[in-house]
Amino acid sequence: MTAPTLELDIDPVWGDTIDWEDLAASTAEATAVEVPQIAHASILVSVVLADDDEVHALNRQWRAKDKPTNVLSFPMIAPEELDDIDDRSPTMLGDIVLAHGVCMREASEKSVALANHATHLLVHGLLHLCGYDHETGETEAEAMEALETRILKRLGISDPYGETA
Repeated sequence: MTAPTLELDIDPVWGDTIDWEDLAASTAEATAVEVPQIAHASILVSVVLADDDEVHALNRQWRAKDKPTNVLSFPMIAPEELDDIDDRSPTMLGDIVLAHGVCMREASEKSVALANHATHLLVHGLLHLCGYDHETGETEAEAMEALETRILKRLGISDPYGETA
């Protein structure tokens, strides 16, 4: 399976006990199976594993929310353009930014490993870059959650919304 390339920029607060490059690659592969429009080696995604202050500033600037959040996604192409992607030239799908402190707190509250929670947030961010949006209605939210759950199941990660893998 061809998958997009996730290029990482990792703030030192994230540490090196987890192989973030491998986690990103396996997340991209599993997502591309369920969302074949992104099954191209030419697709690039910038992933920034940031600290809370950086995400707080981005959230304030781009979403007018004065607090950090777990994940932000910044698409660079419209969802309808996904069908026109080929492997002849690189295409930047967008940027995903995760906040370390928020992710750590959420993982602890959910009693899940940081790697599993970060994987879920990467999947969530990738789906946003592909045009999925849980904030447009209940039907869309349920569809996005079901897709996230299928992708995470491929990675051996339990359903973050309640069911077990």
